[in-house]
Amino acid sequence: MFIEVKNAVKQYGSGESLIRAMDGVDFTAEKGEITVILGPSGSGKSTLLNMLGGIDSPDSGLIRIGETELTSQGKSGLSEYRRKHVGFVFQSYNLIPDLTVRENVEVVADISKDPLSIDELLETLNLTKQKHKFPRELSGGQQQRCAIARALVKNPQILLCDELTGALDSKSSRDVLTMLEKINREYKTTIVIITHNEGISGMADRIIRIHDGKIVENSMNSRKLPVSELQI
Repeated sequence: MFIEVKNAVKQYGSGESLIRAMDGVDFTAEKGEITVILGPSGSGKSTLLNMLGGIDSPDSGLIRIGETELTSQGKSGLSEYRRKHVGFVFQSYNLIPDLTVRENVEVVADISKDPLSIDELLETLNLTKQKHKFPRELSGGQQQRCAIARALVKNPQILLCDELTGALDSKSSRDVLTMLEKINREYKTTIVIITHNEGISGMADRIIRIHDGKIVENSMNSRKLPVSELQI
């Protein structure tokens, strides 16, 4: 297994204000899988994603990604893990406004040990014609694809996507998901997507549903669909 989470617990507050963001979470996933984590707002899915990315740590339990046991790492170890092995894609894009598309990707490539080819990546994501444009000159879908390129250029072990279609219309959403489908197929990148959009689960290898900090479903998709057939 590539992702292993065992009895992970994360609590905030105390007494009557205690919130169990993660309440004994257990699941595994294999390398190269697309995992979609579904749940309503406040269910704990963002907390779980942050744990997988080494941004936050559980109060107890174990989290392992590949050969790295995150729960035994200190701040410097988690920082190194994030820098070397994790690509993040956020709903808000987080692009640097005064840098072009290519420069936004290049700034990450320059600090990566084994980066992918920037030009090849931009071609894969249909951004070659936009590479000299600034974020303000791009559509929402183009900005999201630029954010994906920036996350991928470091050649990460795992790509974590936080509601990446939440701010996009249906066409742009389908375009972005098609890019992820292509990336998974061509680069064998392990991808985790958190979303409240049920339709996206159709493209997953593994579907996880989380509610009130507990996993209520962890199943393999019996009929994985191409993005072109998703109802989103």
